[in-house]
Amino acid sequence: MIVCVAASPSVDKLFEVEQLAHGEIHRPLEFLQVPGGKGLNVARAVHVLGERVVVTGLLAGHVGRWIQDSLAAEGVEGRFAWAEGETRSSLSVADRRTGRLTEFYEAGTSITAEDWTEFERVVTETIADASWLCISGSVPPGSPAGGYASLVAAARAAGVPVAVDARGEPLARALEAGPELVKINTAEAEELLGAAVAGTGTALDAAAEIRRRAGGRGHAAVVTMGVDGSVLVDPAGEAWHGRLYTRGRYPVGSGDSFLAGLVSALCQGGSWRAALALGLGAATANAHQPGAGRLDARWAAELAREVDVVALGARTV
Repeated sequence: MIVCVAASPSVDKLFEVEQLAHGEIHRPLEFLQVPGGKGLNVARAVHVLGERVVVTGLLAGHVGRWIQDSLAAEGVEGRFAWAEGETRSSLSVADRRTGRLTEFYEAGTSITAEDWTEFERVVTETIADASWLCISGSVPPGSPAGGYASLVAAARAAGVPVAVDARGEPLARALEAGPELVKINTAEAEELLGAAVAGTGTALDAAAEIRRRAGGRGHAAVVTMGVDGSVLVDPAGEAWHGRLYTRGRYPVGSGDSFLAGLVSALCQGGSWRAALALGLGAATANAHQPGAGRLDARWAAELAREVDVVALGARTV
């Protein structure tokens, strides 16, 4: 069982228009609304890929109840903590003419220390039978700076490996707790390390440094580079670059689907090379279908077989 943490869920809305024009009225050609936020996207993709998943998160208000009901209707099990206020919303606008996506993300309602304590209790109870814990996305205002680090420590104490996909101080503090896997994109790596990450070489250096900060040997780090693929330094220190030469129109949630594919493959006993391939296959399948974390599992597996994975040698750090 994979447990996915969504500390700051949202309702994700996608409008598709012929062309986005500033200051103009738009009547969307297509509209889609799904439970979202990175942790929920990962959970939905894991479910589609055939692994048992339980998602935990902090929900609030009418929107929170809609998210809970919608996930249940999709067959995704949820165990949530509840706070006052209202769960946030996010909006993406897809421009058909340019192929560009414009995104708007609410910060969310502030929570109390008691809200986080209850959330942490739910997570700790849920991971008792987990194979992996995936911690993804932002934290709501009012969360403790070391909140993710506490979740990593609780999982490691329970013998459960942890994957983290976050940014800023929550990520930096989580690294200190030693997660087994860190997956971030180039922008997040630049923010964390304070250095430019552009191209395979610097992305690989970033992954190696992130792995070192997480604990070195026995830990892994991935930096995703969009259309340029992803680099991975695995727990043994072997480096890999994977790339899939196809691109979709709906990239929202592709990074989350990547993590879902990566961890699902590891749960199935796959190698890190195979996990990288399935991650890229799932990310690409997601990008060809509206709605984050919504993908065709069979096609993701077919795409994984087309991924070009190259061994880049050992990183001894």
